[in-house]
Amino acid sequence: MKSIIIRVGEIKLEAELNESTAARLIWDALPFEAKGQTWGDEIYFRIPVDADLEKPRRTVEVGDLGYWPPGNAFCIFYGQTPASSGDEIVPASPVEVIGRVTSDVTVLKDIEDPGIVRVERGM
Repeated sequence: MKSIIIRVGEIKLEAELNESTAARLIWDALPFEAKGQTWGDEIYFRIPVDADLEKPRRTVEVGDLGYWPPGNAFCIFYGQTPASSGDEIVPASPVEVIGRVTSDVTVLKDIEDPGIVRVERGM
């Protein structure tokens, strides 16, 4: 696991990337920042990475980080999306889970406009 820091406005999240190909490409591209957008309780933004799905997931967990190929997007999941039903968290289409937030991701629930989101290597 590789340690990363995600900054959303004044909020600092600690996270780890897994060993997937997409996660390795993201690690190599760090740091980057982009204007974040929300889709339910998900923040996503375009990143300078183009990867394929190795293990596509149709559902994710709170705190999962995903890579969404159709938008070359980095996704932070912290609750239900408009596609969710019941307790499941459902991305717009399958994602590659690339890691997890290790700090309290639910602090993002109070954000209406994430603004610029920065991802950098951790210690």
